[in-house]
Amino acid sequence: MTARTTTRPDRLRTDEAGRPDGAAAVVIGGGLAGITAALELADAGLDVTLLEGRPRLGGLAFSFRRGELTIDNGQHVYLRCCTAYQWFLDRLDARHLAPLQDRLDVPVLDVGHPSGRPRLGRLRRAALPVPLHLAASLATYPHLSLAERAKVGRAALALRGLDPADPALDGVDFATWLRRHGQSPRTVEALWDLVGIATLNATADQASLGLAAMVFKTGLLSEPGAADIGWAHVPLGELHDTRARAALDAAGVRTALRTRAARITPRADGGWHVDAEAGPGTAERLDADAVVLAVPQRESHGLLPEGALDDPDRLLDIGTAPILNLHVVYDRTVLRQPFFAALGSPVQWVFDRTDSSGLAARGGAGQYLAVSQSAAQDDIDRPVAELRERYLPELERLLPAARGAVVEDFFVTRERTATFAPTPGVGRLRPPAPTNAPGLHLAGAWTATGWPATMEGAVRSGLSAAGAALSELGRPHRDPLREAAV
Repeated sequence: MTARTTTRPDRLRTDEAGRPDGAAAVVIGGGLAGITAALELADAGLDVTLLEGRPRLGGLAFSFRRGELTIDNGQHVYLRCCTAYQWFLDRLDARHLAPLQDRLDVPVLDVGHPSGRPRLGRLRRAALPVPLHLAASLATYPHLSLAERAKVGRAALALRGLDPADPALDGVDFATWLRRHGQSPRTVEALWDLVGIATLNATADQASLGLAAMVFKTGLLSEPGAADIGWAHVPLGELHDTRARAALDAAGVRTALRTRAARITPRADGGWHVDAEAGPGTAERLDADAVVLAVPQRESHGLLPEGALDDPDRLLDIGTAPILNLHVVYDRTVLRQPFFAALGSPVQWVFDRTDSSGLAARGGAGQYLAVSQSAAQDDIDRPVAELRERYLPELERLLPAARGAVVEDFFVTRERTATFAPTPGVGRLRPPAPTNAPGLHLAGAWTATGWPATMEGAVRSGLSAAGAALSELGRPHRDPLREAAV
């Protein structure tokens, strides 16, 4: 094994007075949190190295090739209230590739109706102030009774009065609060869980009231357009790998793929050594004034130096939750909407990915649908044959046009640890960006962002970690989110 120390004098920066400035940073992890932190640190003038063990960037929001198609590992969306992720897209010059709806509009198909036929309802907003922006949609939502709709309005007003940052809310499950506010099991299924499972990756009984309040209060009860939905119209890899790498290169960041951090140790003169390995028989020692650890909680636990956290084992108590995605290629068009949500079926959300995958460019009349299944504990380990037998008939119930269609391909992607589990009590386990060790900071959607495990939370964590590192180094820096708000 060979080892070398990297100082990279060829990329030495200068300060405003033209004096040499050798401050260096190492970011460990190339997901959205790590990319964000690396860009912010480089923009502030630091010499940055980004280490990523995979052969690509993007973390758990990535793409891969399957034959002639480009497939996202899972369907990811964001909302208009996700200001950090929109900043991230702008930083990558990619906002136009993941546009938002002009106005929230979610088709909801119920196949549990007594008639046996799919019944369509819609959740959409009007151009009115909060909370009137959703009043008309709720008043005509066919999947709830008149009495249930009235009680939803009262619960929404009560929810609006909660403070998601109140520690007392963290220890209560959302379902208990909903029952106390008159929400029937049908209302939970047809409204609260319809949204909550997709955003929290948990059912109401498994979700912290604090996180649920944050989602619903921010997304539905803050600004009229806050819940407008956006999603990538190109493969996620185009955004989170190709364009992210281009942005990092332009910022002067050295990106080392297929390279893992083996250990972080303090330097005798202050700062850190980061020992990295790119494969058997290789080793590299990086010197850093600031280190951002932007990997999952268990991996972070294994790399943390002694004393960095008062109780590092609390990281191991942050659970994980799975997401399952089913991918179906039909020989014809079976869905005319870009997406829909389902009730009365194990199917949750279905998206048309025909254009983004490249299937449309092949010609023909085929269609590729991605079925996104959050909180998928019951299905995550089922064999593909069982999943096919379970879900293809459900899609035919929901989409009559699929009943005569030929399934040209059916495959599954599984993320068993897709997100941290937003269970009651998780808030007290999530650490802030700064640690007890000067110069060492944490990032990742699992840290104390106040958000659930979303792309928004990941980017916010990267901004927080970079901001904390720059403040500690005495570097002036801007707050992109505050600037965006202004």
